[in-house]
Order: sequence, then C-alpha cells, then structure tokens
Amino acid sequence: MRATEMWVGVVSIFPESFDTIRTQGVVARALARGVLVLDVVTPRDFTTDRHRTVDDRPYGGGPGMLMKAEPLEAAFRELARRAPAPVHTVYLSPQGERLTQARVEELATVPAILFLAGRYEGVDERVLETMVDEELSLGDYVVTGGELPTMIVIDAVARHLPGTLGNAESTEDESHRDGLLDCPHYTRPESLDGRTVPTVLLSGDHESVRRWRKKMRLGRTFERRPDLLAHRALSDEERALLDEFLHEPH
Repeated sequence: MRATEMWVGVVSIFPESFDTIRTQGVVARALARGVLVLDVVTPRDFTTDRHRTVDDRPYGGGPGMLMKAEPLEAAFRELARRAPAPVHTVYLSPQGERLTQARVEELATVPAILFLAGRYEGVDERVLETMVDEELSLGDYVVTGGELPTMIVIDAVARHLPGTLGNAESTEDESHRDGLLDCPHYTRPESLDGRTVPTVLLSGDHESVRRWRKKMRLGRTFERRPDLLAHRALSDEERALLDEFLHEPH
C-alpha cells in the first residue's frame, strides 16, 4: 500500500450495498486513482451453523433481534489481519457523537478505518466494549441499518484524500469547511427568465469576488444556522461584511 492510500474495511450483512459507491461518485474515483482501498466482508461468512445465523433474541426480552458477537468479532479479526496498519474501528449509531466536518477531516488522516454497519435492534454490547473505538451519529434520527450512514462517512472522508478531487480547492469553501455555510453559485446563462447573475461575479475583480462570497457565506449562516455563529469570534472584516449583508435588501 502506498503512503497516500487509506484502507477502509466494513463489516456488513449486506456487502453488495457498497457496490453503489464502488462504481460511481467520489469513492469510485478514489478507488480508481489508488488513494483508497475498500474491503467489505459479511459476518455470515464467519458463522458456524448451516443457516449462517448472525442474529438472536435479546436476553431479558423485548422487540427485535440483536447481531451476535461471535461472527462480528471473527469478521473484525479477519479485516484487522488484512489491514496494512492498526485499525480504528467506528460504529454508526444514534447514540454516537454527532459527526462534524472537523471530525471528517481528522478521519481522513487515519491510515486504516474499520466500520461496523449494524442492523436489527443493534449489536451485542460486548462487541462495542471490546472491538469499537468510536461511535458516530449522523443526527438525531434512526435508519434501518448502518450501511447508508457508513457510505456517507466514507464519501465525506474520501473527498479529503489527496488526489481524489480533480481540483484540490474544491473542498476549501464548502459548507462547514470553516464553520460557515457555502455561498450561492452561478453558471451560464448569464440571464435566466429575468434572473441575472450578481454583477460582482462578472467583474473579473478577484478581491471583490472574494469579499462578496465571504459576505454571502456569513449572511446565509446568520439566516439559516445562527447557532454556528454563536460561538464564532468574527474578525473585523467578517463583522463588517455581515453588517453590510444585514443592511442590504434581499
């Protein structure tokens, strides 16, 4: 494995789900360019009964089923053996810490990450105690399984691997990159049903464009996500630009 590669392993009972990101989009590009390696296994391959059972009823009763510890741990050990570096194991769970852009960028520096895509009512707690380093949540809601959340995290991380995006600047002004939302963007035609592109973007004045984009990012954040500004120390320029935005007609 090259020094610039990231290895990602996934334990999932639906490994075919990951064919989507293997064949299209940012992750497919990272795989094709050799900056990402994706290795997915199913715990069913590590069962010992003829039905390949990976779930069972929870002790103490209750609805639903739990993923059994033994096949999960065996799958973990196999993936850890294949990994080129010690693995950092992540479980996507509503009980986890909320994923942020800052954490995504930190994960992009980890050479080997192993994801557990849970199903049913969850997994045997002993797996989390002994095998999982970190629990992450995409938000305060529940989805059917961990496959989609895992793919979202892999996609978010892959964007920050060197060589994935054609333009390295593509991630610099995105929403949440520095705690602000993104600014509006426009392309041809210049006029569309009477709606025109802001004049400043046609001016060729790079400094004016930079200030306009920063102003719009601050303004949009103020209007749509004021919580992001609550603990942000604004520079003199940012305060002036936000004040300018607030006094302009919209």
